[in-house]
Amino acid sequence: MDDHPQTRHATPPLPEQQQDMPGYTGAMDPRPDHGERSYRGSGRLTDRVALITGADSGIGRAVAIAFAREGADVVISYLEEDEDARETARWVEEAGRKAILAPGDIGDERFARSLVDRTMKECGRLDILVNNAAHQATFEKLEDISSQEWDLTFRTNVHAMFYLCQEAVKHMKPGASIINTSSINATSPSPTLLAYATTKGAIANFTAGLAGLVADQGIRVNAVAPGPIWTPLIPATMPVEKVKSFGENTPLKRPGQPAELAATYVLLASDQSSYTTGALYEVTGGRPML
Repeated sequence: MDDHPQTRHATPPLPEQQQDMPGYTGAMDPRPDHGERSYRGSGRLTDRVALITGADSGIGRAVAIAFAREGADVVISYLEEDEDARETARWVEEAGRKAILAPGDIGDERFARSLVDRTMKECGRLDILVNNAAHQATFEKLEDISSQEWDLTFRTNVHAMFYLCQEAVKHMKPGASIINTSSINATSPSPTLLAYATTKGAIANFTAGLAGLVADQGIRVNAVAPGPIWTPLIPATMPVEKVKSFGENTPLKRPGQPAELAATYVLLASDQSSYTTGALYEVTGGRPML
């Protein structure tokens, strides 16, 4: 593998492609790298239990694979992408860990809270919560964003995070970790992703506030802010021309691969970051978060 960070993975122009939402891994060209062949664990999460939303593909799949290879069982929460989710489960099980498939809409409060209950019933504990699932859509004009679209984006990206965190902290023990996926859009918003970017700013703020609120319980709360990452969300929600040039506006001149974020989530989940809470970790290919 090429060691130069600018040429380590595929660079723009990327092949022309577009998918219907929510997007599927198998139709992507090139196929994303989730660390299937590269991630090596070292026992940093041995016998812990992680609930990961949006774990069927993209960043969520990369995190699930890494967590499993570090010794954790994984509850794979996803909307309806059964084929992608089964592939994630296969990699978790190949690592010798339990994989629980949990399809459903986390924007529905009852379902979101039931995910925590199911995790406790089937695994007996919850050590790591990763709020990663997200909805985004591109709009060129403010008037094109319907109230239904605005509500869907907030229910998926913000409300679900609140429901899951509120339920999870009832069961988490000292040393537990909550990791939320924010975005470079939290501080450098793309105008055509207005609803999505607004939620990502809210996630960063929520993370900082919650970290202070649950510190006495021994629970750490942090967030990761990815830049342009090559996931099914991209060809499913962006115009063809933007997909072709995706990531070229970074100093590394390419999109990041999901595998390139996994180690950050592992660090934040592990005891090696025991003094880290309320932080926002930037993984942006060198683009500054202003």
